[in-house]
Amino acid sequence: MGPRLLYVLILGTVIAASLLLRAWDPTPVARLRSLVFDAYQRVDPPKFNPDLPVRIVDIDEDSLKQVGQWPWPRTLLAELVDRLAANGAATIGFDMVFPEPDRLSPANALHYWPKSDALAGLREEVEKLPSNDEVLAEAIGKASVVLGFIAAPQGTSIPEAKAAFSFAGDDPKLFAPFYSGATASLEILQKPAQGAGALNWIPEHDQIVRRMPMIVRVGDALYPSLAADVLRLGQGASTYIVKSSGASGEMAFGEHTGIISIKIGEFEVPTEAHGQMWIRFSPHSKGRYLPAWKVLKGEIRRDDVEGRIVLIGTSAPGLLDIRATPLEAAVPGVELHAQVVEQIIQGAFLQRPDFATAAELLYILLLGSLIAFLIYRTGALGSAVVVAGAIVAVIGISWYAFKSYGWLVDPIYPAIALTAIYLAGTVFMFLRTERERNRVRNAFSHYMAPALVERLADDPSRLKLGGETRDMTLLFSDVRGFTTISEGLDAEELTRFLNSLFTPLSNIILEEQGTIDKFMGDAVMAFWNAPLDDSAHPTHACNAALRIMAEMETLNERWREEAKAKGKPYKPVKLGIGLNTGVCCVGNLGSETRFDYSVIGDNVNIASRLEGQSKTYDVGTVVGESTTARAPGFAFLELDLLKVKGKTEATRAFALVGDSDVKNSKKFIELNDLHQKFLARYRAQDWEAAETLSRKCEKLNTVHLERVYELYRERIAHFRQNPPPPDWDGASEALTK
Repeated sequence: MGPRLLYVLILGTVIAASLLLRAWDPTPVARLRSLVFDAYQRVDPPKFNPDLPVRIVDIDEDSLKQVGQWPWPRTLLAELVDRLAANGAATIGFDMVFPEPDRLSPANALHYWPKSDALAGLREEVEKLPSNDEVLAEAIGKASVVLGFIAAPQGTSIPEAKAAFSFAGDDPKLFAPFYSGATASLEILQKPAQGAGALNWIPEHDQIVRRMPMIVRVGDALYPSLAADVLRLGQGASTYIVKSSGASGEMAFGEHTGIISIKIGEFEVPTEAHGQMWIRFSPHSKGRYLPAWKVLKGEIRRDDVEGRIVLIGTSAPGLLDIRATPLEAAVPGVELHAQVVEQIIQGAFLQRPDFATAAELLYILLLGSLIAFLIYRTGALGSAVVVAGAIVAVIGISWYAFKSYGWLVDPIYPAIALTAIYLAGTVFMFLRTERERNRVRNAFSHYMAPALVERLADDPSRLKLGGETRDMTLLFSDVRGFTTISEGLDAEELTRFLNSLFTPLSNIILEEQGTIDKFMGDAVMAFWNAPLDDSAHPTHACNAALRIMAEMETLNERWREEAKAKGKPYKPVKLGIGLNTGVCCVGNLGSETRFDYSVIGDNVNIASRLEGQSKTYDVGTVVGESTTARAPGFAFLELDLLKVKGKTEATRAFALVGDSDVKNSKKFIELNDLHQKFLARYRAQDWEAAETLSRKCEKLNTVHLERVYELYRERIAHFRQNPPPPDWDGASEALTK
């Protein structure tokens, strides 16, 4: 796949993902949009207009102090209604529900009187008195009152409908929030009331009230909200007209898209699909409120009530009717209904137009495609100007739409989407440029010998798939007990430890003309005789192994001093090395877009298995037989005739114990002769002689093979009890890799 096609595929995927995510509109995206709209309201909130015909009679803390604790006797509420009606209130709405009889009614109070014959006559007189609920019902019947109810799935009653609904287009019952029941006031109170309104608000993710349902469905009937019904009753209207998708003049293309608007008397309220109205909040103002105690004591002016819609509610925190809005963290719930009525009367609506989502998607598609094109043609810097301009433009358009038309157009998601498209295109172009510029020198130099890097830099065409068969020597090296070491180090210390280990080891390998294949955690793999010819590769590999072991003594001494200075215990670090020589396949292995210069083959696996046996025999370097045959200048001692994991045929494994000086020393020659006799007796199943010779070898041992002879004596003890089969050739099977 060419870079241009890959670019189109990647950027097309990013643009498509941005569009799909917006169409899906998951909660985090909706939250971002809500936060932006909240910010708009805080920046430019409308001012409270005291001339609006809406007031709140507030059962506040002062009222509770002066009149008494809640709940008040309903005779007091009846007096409140009478006083408001007498002052000319157009409509009275209760932001509360009375689902149970008043326990303070005279007849109910008799239950608390002492039983006495002396009180019998008085009891009869009290029982003749009307109940508090009857008194409130009488007051409600004399005024224009809307009672609130709470629609709820677990509700046990159905409110009495007071208004009719007609609709144009689809049936609004399909879209209005549905509840199976409700909690409504007593029937004795509902009957004289001229209105019934839902007190519900639908919580959002952060419990902030931004919208209020204008209608709800309870059972199979539609009901207005409290705000809607006090407004209807205040105008003397009797019917709501609901316009939905499919109505005349509304383009829905056969789709049932939801409710469009609700007409309440002379006012038409635009809504969302489920009949919710966006509220454009003004700041909390005491000018809306009339303390209930002042109304009861007649300390209000008639002008404060006459001709107005009056809502009765509470701001007392203890009565738990406090809500959060985009402007305020705590607002009395009754004020939400009041602000809805105020907004409808003013006609200053907030709404999210039907075309808003489509316009946002189209903006992302067009500007995103333009940005992607410009990045490829002109580069990141030139296209950055376009991105910045597009983001500023969408923010400006969104603010203008809010300020001038009350439209809620999302600027944040298009801005994020365009930024993501720009970043994806810029990153792609950067990576492509860097890959082309440094694919040899800056990439491969971290993994290969400098000589190879220079060859590849001179001839980049070598960086193609393919390989060749070569006679090579392989080296595997691994830190013993690395898990235990790493558990005592944090990430930074572990990185520093590995770097301090691999740096000198890598230098030794490269100095001995080797090529480092890869680092694998605490392990390193290297090879000789590729890509550059090296006729003495077994010798160079053995030299590297001996130098690495010598370097480990220096490193351990340095690490010991560092640990001592820090007051920490120190455990020497040991390496295991495996060497093997044989024919392998070497070359650029991988895919067309990602490959490494590496080596594979059976002899590679054997080298890895031999390294794993260094721990079993507790020797530094384990060498394959083919390597020893081609590096005659070194001191080797045969360890075993070994069947390594994954192999059916046994191979001779040797310990590399020194260079030519060691090989030619008198002690090594004597030890080697005795060691060969020991192995011969062992493989001849002469257990007594083999055990005796092993102990003699131990006494002559100057190359630290103690564990080797212990291991053989353990085998001898086992074979004495469990003799091997007659065709046994002395081979043992490696139980680990």
